[in-house]
Amino acid sequence: MSGTKPTLRQYDFQAGSGGPHLLITGGVHGDEFEPIAAIRRLIDLFSRQSSDVAGFKGRLTLVPVVNESAFLRGHRCGDDGLDLARTCPGRPDGSITEQTAFALSELIRKVDYYIDLHTGGTELSVYPLAGYVMHADPATLGVQRRMAKAFNLPLIWGTAANLNGRSLSVARDANVPAIYCEYLGSATCDRAGIESYFTGCLNVMAELGMLDRPCPVSRVERVVENPEPDQGHMQICNPSPLTGYFDPRVKLGDMVAAGDVMGTVYPLEGGEPREIVSTQAGQVIVLRTFPRVKQGESVGVVMELPVA
Repeated sequence: MSGTKPTLRQYDFQAGSGGPHLLITGGVHGDEFEPIAAIRRLIDLFSRQSSDVAGFKGRLTLVPVVNESAFLRGHRCGDDGLDLARTCPGRPDGSITEQTAFALSELIRKVDYYIDLHTGGTELSVYPLAGYVMHADPATLGVQRRMAKAFNLPLIWGTAANLNGRSLSVARDANVPAIYCEYLGSATCDRAGIESYFTGCLNVMAELGMLDRPCPVSRVERVVENPEPDQGHMQICNPSPLTGYFDPRVKLGDMVAAGDVMGTVYPLEGGEPREIVSTQAGQVIVLRTFPRVKQGESVGVVMELPVA
């Protein structure tokens, strides 16, 4: 399939001729809603130029729905069945998702900083976190750490830099400091999540010198960095051995030990249920909340904690 590359629906705000350029995106997947609502609030705020944007400097580009094909399906993936967050940098002459990934990648390469907002979608719930890749360049990594801390979610997670196909891998290769954020999911649009994303983006703008805004009281509970290969790849952790109904034994945020039972999968054909045992010790930061699980799909992610 080929055709004209999609044009991302973006909203640009500029103050003066100097200052950094920040890109904020939502809707990379079609079943994530808090990011869209939060970015719409940012669009309204900067359109009104109220006192809440005092001292605004630089350029802000907002894209509330990157993947319109997936959004219209209400699904993680677009019409071609591809996951945009595994397709970057895409192709200008490819399928709809490949073209969208290409357009997003072009935009990322033009900016100075990047924030990509996500949730667990319709099937998973994710403990609120700001994450980044463990970039090889110390200066870029340092800026990402500052951005994640300023966003002010309970968890900060630095993970492997080897994962490709993502928006953040495009930023990595372009040496653009970037973070991604996660906030619950489960096919809801949590009001606290919208507020946290809205204020978090403004906090990062203040950290980058783009706004005059007081530093809030820190909500950060834990900072974990693990550069081991594939760390941060949520979809491969604790896969189900069969297709069936998943009954969780743990809650989001629980602490578990290696060998603890995360839940039980009951097969449709009435065979023996299978317990899924955590292979790691740490905190449950992703949990399947949609009871149907297919063989090989993740039922949850346990974030390993550093040894004290």
